[in-house]
Amino acid sequence: MKGFAGPVALADRLEKSKAMDAPIRGLAKTVRERVKPGWLRDLLHGVPIGEPLHPPLASVTLGCWVSAAVLDAAGADPRAARLLLATGIAGSLPTAAAGLTDWSSLHREQQRVGFVHMAGNLTALGLFSASLLVRLRGRERTGRMLSFAGLGVGMLGAYLGGHLAYRQAAGANHAPQVTHLVPLGWHDLCPIKDLPDGRPVARRLGYIQLFVLRQGEAVTVLADLCPHLAGPLHQGRLVMENGEACVVCPWHGSTFRLNDGSVRHGPATAPAPTFETRVRRDGTIQVRPLT
Repeated sequence: MKGFAGPVALADRLEKSKAMDAPIRGLAKTVRERVKPGWLRDLLHGVPIGEPLHPPLASVTLGCWVSAAVLDAAGADPRAARLLLATGIAGSLPTAAAGLTDWSSLHREQQRVGFVHMAGNLTALGLFSASLLVRLRGRERTGRMLSFAGLGVGMLGAYLGGHLAYRQAAGANHAPQVTHLVPLGWHDLCPIKDLPDGRPVARRLGYIQLFVLRQGEAVTVLADLCPHLAGPLHQGRLVMENGEACVVCPWHGSTFRLNDGSVRHGPATAPAPTFETRVRRDGTIQVRPLT
């Protein structure tokens, strides 16, 4: 229909709107200061399970509320609907904690959409909580109306969450799929004498950019794009974590072990692809992807 802005167009407008930037900056800074780097932040990002924690928690929470609405529409036992509402409300707390932690380490365009996503979900939570309270006081009809209103707002929040995940790739693995881009076998990279000692640099191998670190005669090679949001790892800091050499992404602080590319700290949850290296007699470094 002419003049009608569809949901994708509205979400695209949110990405470009600067009206919310001041509260976004303040909230993101507060979250990062309160949830400092460490085991809790890694847990909320989903590092232990190898993928973001927020989406599966959100699926459970919203699933409970959708199920309660279905029971209401079917005229089922109101006690079952109340139980589902209460379970969804309880699940919203860890869901929000994980979502806020992820959101605080996103690009600004993603944070703008995520901010409205969060506002919608908080509104839905308020409506579902009110629904449960009035049901417990015997006002089932009012409770059902509040639940249906909460579900409508929650669906809007879910749509924006999908926009974040699928259009803006928040939470997706941004590391290059080296097995598809680099043929198996050994590939010449560069002469070892051209690499500075002890400082990471970027080098090209076909379609992808590599993080290359020479330490004496040893050479470490990873895919250069951070799996979190494609930050340049070769510009990151080299640190020691529990006796293990690591690189810290300069954009959002994801930390990877140099020996195998595994995640030491989030927000990244996927490892950085690594390459096996060797030096030919003429001093040329060769690499091949580890599979």
